[in-house]
Amino acid sequence: MIHLHKLRNSSILKWVSSDIAHKHLRYSRTPLQPFGSFPSSHTIWLYSTKTSFEVENTEKLETTSISRAMLKEAQAALLEYLHYTRGLQFLDAENMSKNSPQFLDKLLRSVDGKIDKEIGGLISRYLRYHPINEFEPFLESLGLKPSEYIPQLPRNLMFLADDVLLLHNYSVLCTYGVARNKMGKIYKEAKEVFQYDLEVLLSKLQAYEEVGLSQFNLVKFIVCSPCILVGDVNLPFVRVLVKLKSLGLETHWIEMNLSEDNSYNWSQMLEVLRLFDEVGCSNEELVELLGQHPDILFESSGRTTLSLIGFLLKFGSTRSQICSMFLQFPQIRIVQFVLNLRKCVLVLNEIEMEVAEIEKIVCSHSVLLGSCALKSTNSLLSCLNIGKKRLCRYIQENPEVLKKWVLGRRVEPLPDSEEDSKEKRIKFLFDVGFVEKSNKMNVALKLFRGKGRELQDRFDCIVNAGLSRQDVCEMIKVSPQILNQQRTVLQMKIDVLVNHLGYPVSTLVNFPSYLSYTTQRVKLRVFMYNWLSDQGTISPTLALSTVVAMVEKQFISQYVIHHPCGPQVWHELKSKLYS
Repeated sequence: MIHLHKLRNSSILKWVSSDIAHKHLRYSRTPLQPFGSFPSSHTIWLYSTKTSFEVENTEKLETTSISRAMLKEAQAALLEYLHYTRGLQFLDAENMSKNSPQFLDKLLRSVDGKIDKEIGGLISRYLRYHPINEFEPFLESLGLKPSEYIPQLPRNLMFLADDVLLLHNYSVLCTYGVARNKMGKIYKEAKEVFQYDLEVLLSKLQAYEEVGLSQFNLVKFIVCSPCILVGDVNLPFVRVLVKLKSLGLETHWIEMNLSEDNSYNWSQMLEVLRLFDEVGCSNEELVELLGQHPDILFESSGRTTLSLIGFLLKFGSTRSQICSMFLQFPQIRIVQFVLNLRKCVLVLNEIEMEVAEIEKIVCSHSVLLGSCALKSTNSLLSCLNIGKKRLCRYIQENPEVLKKWVLGRRVEPLPDSEEDSKEKRIKFLFDVGFVEKSNKMNVALKLFRGKGRELQDRFDCIVNAGLSRQDVCEMIKVSPQILNQQRTVLQMKIDVLVNHLGYPVSTLVNFPSYLSYTTQRVKLRVFMYNWLSDQGTISPTLALSTVVAMVEKQFISQYVIHHPCGPQVWHELKSKLYS
């Protein structure tokens, strides 16, 4: 482990010359002295231009019915109160008056709606007799929204001067160079910083300088990652900087990839760098990878990368495979890569690919899967005009085909396989007795969904039930759609007909479409017919086709309701069979 005293002695983090700030910033000769004493030689210079934060807040109020002149008067009245009456430093009072639009709006509404040219005087008189909670404009001027600071307002304090530690630490940060409107993030994420005892915060800043960070660099890191000011020197933060420095990635590169809108977990980022070493990624390879894809380290502080590595390990990827994947990483953000990869795995699972085959594809084609924003499973099956089993085989034989099935790209149907070709089905129909190129053959071809070999197997299943080949051929000519069912389904329906309903198998010759109906429908009709026949309200010689094929409403009106208990028996049978 790297000890802090070694880091301080080495000063290996002194990467940026001390004059960088002077090359990029204009300043006046007037040093800033925030309210509260600050026993340090550090100084920050006043800028001569208005901040974007101040301009933004001015624009917000200008969109209301208040004129610009009235706004100026109101701000001046608040400034006068804060500076002359409450004794705050002029620059701090000015910052609070100009950068707390929500508080100023509430103050204007408190003057009994008497908005006129004397608004400044009205506000001054109002403030004379109605002291304000100074923490509200103060915290808003730091960049916090009312919804963020109101729950954290002190319960027993109204005046800033009563919170000595808050003022002192605020002064330290101001003097060090942290912009006032950036402190809101520090207050929100590391509130304890503003309650440090005297000299504690300054000693922390100096400790970071001793390990090689310049004041200019440190200000950027503090704003992006306030957590580094909590507790002792943040060793994971320092170690990340040390590691990146050893790779040749300078401080300005790190700053460039940090965002003030995000927060950073340096321990997590350190773990990412450690894992890259563990999977065998060399320093040269890591530099090239981070140079092209900095989001691998900085996106969610590397949490997305850790999730990706864990995901690949669960699917059996080796360290060398993971390293190879990162070295071939496509030109997309890692978040999108992970989403694509998970979507592809989901599709492979939904088409019922074996787990071992999915693992094989993930391990050997992870870059491909992460690069493809694949269409949904239903869309693929529909567009490709293919079944799940064949799609599984097709992907296993040629995983690269996934590139063609991405969102926004037209997907053409796959050509028939050899066993599923049109010629196979034509040959089967010709053998059964259809006339080649006849209308009946064309209709049958459109109805068939099975492969040539499957059609023959289903045909044989019906023959083996006890019918002659000639009879089954005639059945197919009348009802070709019966061969669209699996062999097991056909066997089950024939078993119901013979062993449960008591009909001879020869019944199928005159009523082949029986095989197209569900067993629930057939049983319901036959059981009801048998009951009605036993009651003597229906002829016992009706053909099975009459009983089963008749529309339900007609069957009920023509037979069921002719017996007083018929509707009740029908309902009970239907509930039992369909439950």
